[in-house]
Amino acid sequence: MTKTTTLTVRLNGVLGDHVADTVGEHGSFENVSEYIRHLIRCDKERAEAQAFSRLKAELDHAFSAPEERYHPLSADQVIARNRA
Repeated sequence: MTKTTTLTVRLNGVLGDHVADTVGEHGSFENVSEYIRHLIRCDKERAEAQAFSRLKAELDHAFSAPEERYHPLSADQVIARNRA
């Protein structure tokens, strides 16, 4: 079951003006909650993309190694190595 979180945020100045311009009749979002959900989704997607990029870079580095650096291992050898 998902948990609902209620947030109270006070914004003034430039940030408050930006939210006011982005929400409502002339903005891209109907209400502040919709805008905040959008921002959180974008942040989540950014974090996932960064994690994927880090993993891809590690895999690219591993697969670019010369063939002679690879050594065949049995499943038992891998398990023993990971327990050590």
